[in-house]
Amino acid sequence: MTKVPKYWNKAKIYLSKKDKTISRLIKLYKSPSETILTSRRDIFFSLCKSIIGQQISVAAANSVFLKFKIKCKNKINAKTVSKLTFYQIKRCGLSRQKVLGIKTLAKKFVDKSFNPRLISNMNDEEAIIYLSSLRQIGRWSAEMILLFTYNRSNIWPIQDIGLLRAISKNYKKNYLPPKQFVELLRRRFSPYCSVATWYLWRSIEPEPIQY
Repeated sequence: MTKVPKYWNKAKIYLSKKDKTISRLIKLYKSPSETILTSRRDIFFSLCKSIIGQQISVAAANSVFLKFKIKCKNKINAKTVSKLTFYQIKRCGLSRQKVLGIKTLAKKFVDKSFNPRLISNMNDEEAIIYLSSLRQIGRWSAEMILLFTYNRSNIWPIQDIGLLRAISKNYKKNYLPPKQFVELLRRRFSPYCSVATWYLWRSIEPEPIQY
C-alpha cells in the first residue's frame, strides 16, 4: 500500500474552505489511519478485484476474491491467471461472464495488447475510455481504478450508489439526489473530487474504503 497522495493535505484545506459539509467530515475523520486513500499500485490485481465485485455485496465479493486468491496461490498476476482453466476460476463462485472477463484480461496483459503504462500519459477521460475497452470493465470500474490504483485527484463517480447515498444523507436530499445538485458539487469540489468522494463514502461506511 502507498502512503497518502501528495495532494491530500492541500485538498483538505481547499475543500474545507469550499464546503461546510465536507469540512465537517474532514474534522470528523481526522485520524491518520482514516484519512489515507490507499493504493496497491497493481492494476491487474485491482481489475480482477473490480470484475469479481461487480453487482454483489461487499461480503460476497470478499469471499469469492479470497477463493480466487487461494486458487492463484497468492500470486494474482496475468501469467498465473492465464494458466488457470475456465472451470478452475468458475469454481471460485464466479459467473461465466466474469470468468471470461478475467481470462480475457490475463490474455491482454500477457500478449501486451493492453498496456497499462499508457494510462499515466492520458487525461482522466482518455484513461476511462481505454480501461473501458476491457471486457467487463465499464465506466464505474474504470473510475475506481483511476481513483484507487492511480490516485487521480479529480474523480467524481456519479454512477456510484454509495456516493449518491452519501450526498443524499449529508446534504439532506431525497435519493436519488438531483443531477443538477450532483453537478454543482462536482464543480465546487474540482480539482479534488476524489478527496470529497472519499470523505462522503467514509460518512456511510464503518471502515475506510480500500480497493
